[in-house]
Amino acid sequence: MYLLVALLVRLGINVLALIVIDWLFSSVTIDGFWSFAIGAVVLTLGNAIIKPILAILTLPLIIVTLGLSYFAINVAMLALAEWIAPNFSINGFWTYIGATIVVWLVNVVMHWVLDKVRID
Repeated sequence: MYLLVALLVRLGINVLALIVIDWLFSSVTIDGFWSFAIGAVVLTLGNAIIKPILAILTLPLIIVTLGLSYFAINVAMLALAEWIAPNFSINGFWTYIGATIVVWLVNVVMHWVLDKVRID
């Protein structure tokens, strides 16, 4: 039950992150509710399942590049969400980089806020 709740919270945070990057970058277009929903589901599941596998497989590369290749995995997760979700496009390399940083920032801030308001 806890895993399901944690995934739903991460899904909500990823929806918020996609809304922020759609608002912030003119070369990111996400049109419609289902584009946000599917994009967030793909991003959430990709980060929960695919990203850890890729991180383990590329661990030596992550260590040698001091984490830069781990950032590339984050960019790839955003690209996967863009590829699968309809009416979701990101144009430009630097937009991918900026959007990945913003998604990371939204996730960090929202997890920090949720940790502050969580009642144990």
